[in-house]
Amino acid sequence: MSRNILVIAGLALILAIGGLVLQFVLPSGGGVGSSDLDAIRADITQLKQTSASESMKLAYIDAEDAFTVFILAVGDLRQQITDKNDEIGNLQNEYAQGIIARDDYERRIYELNAELLDARVTTASGTLDRMIASTAFSDLRSTLITLREEAQPLIDEVNNLVSTIRVGAIDGTEFQNRFTALSTMFEQFDGLVTSAATTKLVQAAEMVANEYGYDLVIRKKDVIVYRNPVTIDDITELVKAEIEGYL
Repeated sequence: MSRNILVIAGLALILAIGGLVLQFVLPSGGGVGSSDLDAIRADITQLKQTSASESMKLAYIDAEDAFTVFILAVGDLRQQITDKNDEIGNLQNEYAQGIIARDDYERRIYELNAELLDARVTTASGTLDRMIASTAFSDLRSTLITLREEAQPLIDEVNNLVSTIRVGAIDGTEFQNRFTALSTMFEQFDGLVTSAATTKLVQAAEMVANEYGYDLVIRKKDVIVYRNPVTIDDITELVKAEIEGYL
């Protein structure tokens, strides 16, 4: 007999017992007050609710926290983004303090923005390469290889933009147009890489749920307003441990 059938049968049994209780407790001619009848009905309702809650094992996951495992795993790749952002911040401070002229600032900020975009593309493509090489992503490998091939024109165009701005062979308007178009292409590419990682996160949560016998796992963000820690478990750390070596 399946678990759902057992639950339904259990509820039916409770209702049947409730009917018998009413038959034996209440005389045929009445005589019991409405408060007593309400109390009996409340007891039956509580029994039904207890049975239903015990039939499901619930858990939740903080997906954002769990995803940091992937981010930390490619921390060496992401360092170039941090370094380039620091350079941009320093340049902006120098300009604000009047240390460099406006023309020099604009030329340098264009160059740094192009290099930052290149760093972001390099990080995403490097992450993708690690996914392709990972046995944990083997079920997605063919799709990931195709994505890597389709991303090559973007990589080449960004490299070309960096080279062009460094030698000053482009004006501000043309740079902005190319930079905006390439940034949009990158966001699409990066979103697909992130989706691959998210897929593995969901699979890991399913593995943990099956291993520990959970019937339902929900996401913490935008879903949980309140939880009873006695009846709803947090499996975030279990999922993090599962995906620790994926990248």
